[in-house]
Amino acid sequence: MKTKPSHGLPGKLINGGIAGFVGVTCVFPIDLAKTRLQNQQGQRIYKGMLDCLIKTIRSDGYFGMYRGAAVNLTLVTPEKAIKLAANDLFRQMLSSDRNSLTVFKEMLAGCGAGTCQVIITTPMEMLKIQLQDAGRLVTQQSTVGNPTANAAAASSSNSAQARAYSSGPVTVARTRSATAIAKELLQSKGITGLYKGLTATLIRDVPFSMIYFPLFANINKLGQKSPDQKASFHHSFLSGCIAGSVSAIAVTPLDVIKTRIQTLQKGVGEDTYSGILDCVRKIWDHEGPSAFMKGACCRALVIAPLFGIAQGVYFIGVGEYILSHFK
Repeated sequence: MKTKPSHGLPGKLINGGIAGFVGVTCVFPIDLAKTRLQNQQGQRIYKGMLDCLIKTIRSDGYFGMYRGAAVNLTLVTPEKAIKLAANDLFRQMLSSDRNSLTVFKEMLAGCGAGTCQVIITTPMEMLKIQLQDAGRLVTQQSTVGNPTANAAAASSSNSAQARAYSSGPVTVARTRSATAIAKELLQSKGITGLYKGLTATLIRDVPFSMIYFPLFANINKLGQKSPDQKASFHHSFLSGCIAGSVSAIAVTPLDVIKTRIQTLQKGVGEDTYSGILDCVRKIWDHEGPSAFMKGACCRALVIAPLFGIAQGVYFIGVGEYILSHFK
């Protein structure tokens, strides 16, 4: 496949946005299972991904698997657009011949892309996690049989609503919209409330991008017959899947830490964390080193097709095709 005329940044942004939207729609239920599995402490409500999805469908119906999808679908378009476009731009800045970058420069480009995307990723993940984990808390309460849950829910007030999103443990899980959560966080903590876990997000996303983009670029080169030709769709798709799954598993411990820190509502007897080091210490002491790999399989199953679709769309040039009709 020959390289199509480039439309610069607009084309890259459209490609990234479409790819992110399609990818998230396909894999969001698995992402929900990943979040709930990572947040499990002590009592195991879910035995694994399939058990989590089955119990979610039984309690919340089919669309319960897409709780939090709206905020993700809204923000994933700019997030993926920024990530993919930034990597491409950094690669161009680091070399006049994009195909001759050293691995070190490819890692620098990935580092820049990962840093840029957290502007969108952090608040998106912050809101998404609260919505995804709400069902787990409800299930935990019904399992534990907390007799005060209904009374507490009935007597909740505005002040209680504000406290529900503090770092302390709570025993009442409430179904809230992303807008309501964002409003409460802004009112109580300002913009920093939406950016809780920013450092943890950086620590996860920068290494991910430093692994993913160089690995993808080198695997994808194997499908290019010459530097001026693009790899086929299926090769770009498989390259994205392989690079995505390897990168996802590699940074799973960092994703667990980020998820725990950003989860505001805690279940009965669950730990709260004052920072990254405190989170690492408590997970290690209370749950053991294996806890850092919770949700690894789910994460690989989410990231592999997500980035496979992203790179397939990006390299086909859907954005360039759309823009060509507006000349």
